[in-house]
Amino acid sequence: MSLNVGCCGFARSRAAYFARFSVVEVQQTFYKPPRLSTAQRWRSEAPPDFEFTMKAWQLITHEPSSPTYRRARLRLESPADHYGSFRPTDEVFAAWNRTCEIAQALRARIVLLQCPASFPPTGEHVQNLETFLRTIDRHGIQLAWEPRGKWPPDLVQEICERHDLIHAVDPFQASPTTTGMAYFRLHGRTGYRYQYTDDDLDQLLAWCRKFEKAYCLFNNITMWDDALRFLNRIHPRDERNATADS
Repeated sequence: MSLNVGCCGFARSRAAYFARFSVVEVQQTFYKPPRLSTAQRWRSEAPPDFEFTMKAWQLITHEPSSPTYRRARLRLESPADHYGSFRPTDEVFAAWNRTCEIAQALRARIVLLQCPASFPPTGEHVQNLETFLRTIDRHGIQLAWEPRGKWPPDLVQEICERHDLIHAVDPFQASPTTTGMAYFRLHGRTGYRYQYTDDDLDQLLAWCRKFEKAYCLFNNITMWDDALRFLNRIHPRDERNATADS
């Protein structure tokens, strides 16, 4: 089993993060992709074997009514109904191309398509999603898909198998429908302020062992500490070093 542990975003300075972990899921690319030179600088600062994964730009997945647009202070040049929900528009495909540029600069092998709960499995949404997946040039990128809301597991499995997707999921909330590789995003069992217990981390490790390769990306308020504690279960370190990491 190959296990990759990290956080959703740099929970400390990049230098401190690179010294502790081997993978990060970049969040900034969801809100508004950084300049290409910024992504190139991150890549050059990281160790050669460090892995970046990243979230796709929200213009692909989220509609302009999402508060995340306001947070990113995005100025849209086209009507609102040209963005989000995988619509087959020039604007959505341009957002994918921009996502790919940053992924290539970071040498990111996995890009996450995170959908809002307001993207339910209607006929139109499923059609838009599958048209998008059939149309785009992935440039060798592996896509992970995190549907939220009431998506039937059998439908998620069918779409993932048909389009070679990893089903990204919080394993404490639902089971992945795909096999081989797991992409776990740990949002907190009861929400962002939740800190994982030792029993939680033992359970997480047991789930990871069912896969050939697993990513565990913590996305809760204590993500740094929880990720280090989980990493210490896999590669035990002496108490002095474990304390220094916190």
